[in-house]
Amino acid sequence: MSLINDWRDMAYSSTADKGELQRLWQDYFKKEKDIYTELLKTPDVEVRGTVSELAEKYGISLMYMTGFLDGINDSLKEANDIENMAEDTVVSLGFDKEKLFRNMVDAKADWLYELPEWDDIYSKEERESLIKDQKKSHTFVREGKKIGRNDPCPCGSGKKYKNCCGKDA
Repeated sequence: MSLINDWRDMAYSSTADKGELQRLWQDYFKKEKDIYTELLKTPDVEVRGTVSELAEKYGISLMYMTGFLDGINDSLKEANDIENMAEDTVVSLGFDKEKLFRNMVDAKADWLYELPEWDDIYSKEERESLIKDQKKSHTFVREGKKIGRNDPCPCGSGKKYKNCCGKDA
């Protein structure tokens, strides 16, 4: 079994005690915040190492490091192969600053996108603009009323929808 599967089984367990799971996530989020605080101090420096080396460097368990890698993977300049990751797999934490910020906003992780270290990367106005843009990107437009099978076809043929444009739908 791979590290990522072990992490997901532990962190998203449907059989685990809810209180225990909540404590796990509270502890994980604190450690995650500490790692991001360190990474954001030197955002243009690519941190590399094996999964176990990085876990040791940041003082966290192998499972927490796996969870961290799972969380940051979509924000990296080059994604790691987390599905096949082992303790000795070399990974990179070279992140795209804007992607990372936007993904933190998207995840509603205000404890991360409000870290003071972002102040040295983006001005307050830039951060506010990125937040606004990211939140707008999830605005959905409602479509008109759904066409029923027996309604007249919107193409104007005079036939029922089910016998015209909806025939193969």
